[in-house]
Amino acid sequence: MTVTVAKGFLAAGVKAGLKSSGNKDLALVLNQGPLKAAAVVFTTNRCQANPIIWSKQVISDGEVSAIVLNSGGANCYTGPQGFQTTHATAEKVAEVLSISAGDVLVCSTGLIGEQLDLNKLTNGVSAAAAELSAEAGQSAAEAIMTTDSVSKTANLVSSSGWSVGGMAKGAGMLAPGLATMLVVITTDAVVDSSQLDKTLRAATRVTFDRLDSDGCMSTNDQVTLMASGASEVTPDPDEFQAAVTAVCHDLAQQLLRDAEGSSHDIAIEVANAASEDDAVEVGRSVARNNLFKAAIYGNDPNWGRILAAVGVTKAAFDPYDIDVEINGISVSRKGQPDLSRDLVDLTPRAVAIRISLNAGTKSATIYTNDLTHEYVTENSAYSS
Repeated sequence: MTVTVAKGFLAAGVKAGLKSSGNKDLALVLNQGPLKAAAVVFTTNRCQANPIIWSKQVISDGEVSAIVLNSGGANCYTGPQGFQTTHATAEKVAEVLSISAGDVLVCSTGLIGEQLDLNKLTNGVSAAAAELSAEAGQSAAEAIMTTDSVSKTANLVSSSGWSVGGMAKGAGMLAPGLATMLVVITTDAVVDSSQLDKTLRAATRVTFDRLDSDGCMSTNDQVTLMASGASEVTPDPDEFQAAVTAVCHDLAQQLLRDAEGSSHDIAIEVANAASEDDAVEVGRSVARNNLFKAAIYGNDPNWGRILAAVGVTKAAFDPYDIDVEINGISVSRKGQPDLSRDLVDLTPRAVAIRISLNAGTKSATIYTNDLTHEYVTENSAYSS
């Protein structure tokens, strides 16, 4: 199960006709309560889509009754007409569910600069409302897919009697600011909006914000956490934090594995840094280095690419006291070669890079992919 593993939530996924493929393209998730608490983390891209602008207004009071998500169009840079489309979509959800439009989050994903068909959207909302059920979580997850090859879902059931469920979409433009993704997480735990916000931000900081597939940031990213309180159980804060973080990590790794055209999933661990920020900066620099990513695609353990990427950061370290391991093989130590690079096997999909800065005790891991011909091909034809 997905977002409906948590009691109090219904979902649906339907074909609204927004996609030329004819696949499902509109999802609806309803929180039946008794709580309507929510928190949202948005993209940090300054160029934001109309649904982001709308949803920022909705979440200001920490209450959300429903969220509607469409694929088949980003509704970004579509002017006043585009914002009216977002507003009208929320109004339609409010009408068919007898709730307030001011409690309806809206998410869109797809091509920027194209108007969405409002009639198709509103008809899709009506169809989705008619199909809402506790068994349709998977259908909703399928309806938000764009270039995804598979749907992404996760859940965790606590022994204390409450649950967390989630669904996500995303397969490209995965970079900080949440990755190009839409994520909905639900819980039936009794948690207020203030605690949800704290929990969500702590979880995204070490999961989605550490995902840097291609260094590109989207205009539509949104991660939503909603609580129904239907379990009537107030969780231990630490246990709840761990559960939400685990679900976010699970979904983030699914996004990584489905990144457009990728053939390697790369975990870049930066250890012994002077600060966590330094570790993140170094890991991200390597993750965004096209020479490094191309080398991994070619199964070439060219560790010089790694050190060159480390060197452009402002992190504290001695350039000649850095250690590098690739898939457990120490290839460089203290500014010189160590074991032969020929010992490194890069044929498996999973690749582990470990960089020790030997400057402190902090660490962080950034997740990325290789740069492939398939990635270039897919994105060169994205709008055609």
